[in-house]
Amino acid sequence: MIIMGIDPGFAITGFGIVKYEGNKFSVLDYGAVTTEASMKLSQRLLVLNNRLEELIQKYKPDAVAIEELFFNKNIKTALTVGHGRGVAVLAAARSGVDIFEYTPLQVKQSVAGYGRAEKAQIQQMVKALLNLKVIPKPDDVADALAVAICHGNSHRMGAILGNKAY
Repeated sequence: MIIMGIDPGFAITGFGIVKYEGNKFSVLDYGAVTTEASMKLSQRLLVLNNRLEELIQKYKPDAVAIEELFFNKNIKTALTVGHGRGVAVLAAARSGVDIFEYTPLQVKQSVAGYGRAEKAQIQQMVKALLNLKVIPKPDDVADALAVAICHGNSHRMGAILGNKAY
């Protein structure tokens, strides 16, 4: 199974593409889609959409896992992140790939075994689980890989329990 994990954002959207086979994860690609603050909103969203569609077309994932929004005190930040998240969901939906959403708590629980794990713990676990030499940067990239791992683990548990993971 090929899984694309997305940590949605506006200025930075992290992505991670992993292969999950035989209870093991291997990395196919990871990185960040970035947009410049000087660009118009519509252009930033178009850049994000085009890049995500390219990645989906190139890797043909079986599933796209997206982190749900974590509500932040700054409403303006939450709204701009929501724009980026909407574009990510749309890009995946247009490709016909199944989309799965996970809360930050679910991701932490799945990757580190503890829902209140610190960001550094998650990053170390991503590095270890994917056999990487360094922790992926920026943080959004490690988060996207963690979301992909979460889906692989959740999908496996869903198969064991005979149901589909959501």
